Order: sequence, then structure tokens, then C-alpha cells
Amino acid sequence: MQLFHTDRGNEFKNKLIDEVLETFKIKRSLSMKGCPYDNAVAEATFKIIKTEFIKGRNFDSLEQLKGELGDYIHWFNHTRIHGTLDYLIPIEYKERNLKKIV
Repeated sequence: MQLFHTDRGNEFKNKLIDEVLETFKIKRSLSMKGCPYDNAVAEATFKIIKTEFIKGRNFDSLEQLKGELGDYIHWFNHTRIHGTLDYLIPIEYKERNLKKIV
């Protein structure tokens, strides 16, 4: 599934964007009303993908991009440590914090 994530700004409320999303079967994802923080997470994630994965690279096909992006996302979630997550990988951080909730 492909997503188009934005905040709720007026610049994203137009017929042309709606038509393009519908034509390419892309689902719209909006930040919650009055809560910009989820949009910040999406923007930070896309910045990391652009700087660590895409910058300076060319892909021969959409299939190559999809395959390598899938590998990168798996590495990002299962291998790459994150300073903002107490230097844990995201999966470990999630498991530790879920145990605290239950």
C-alpha cells in the first residue's frame, strides 16, 4: 500500500492532489487534528530514508527500489541502533516498553 502523509494544511486540500491519489490508488494519511507530533515523526523518518538510503543512488527499476527499500527498513528496525531509543534497535525498544505497560 502506498501512503501520502501530510499535515492538515490547506495546501493539501485541493482537487488535483485528490485526483492524483485516486488515479494511482494512493491512500491519504493525515496527522491528527490539533496534534502535529505524528507528522513530525513521519517527516523525521522520511529524512532519514532520504539521507541514509536514497542520497546519491539510482535504481534501475521500481522492483529494485522496492526490494532494496524493504531490506533497508528491515535493517532499520532490526539492526540499526537509535540514540533516541536508549541506543536500542526499535524492536527491542518496543518490546521493553510494552512490558512496562502490561
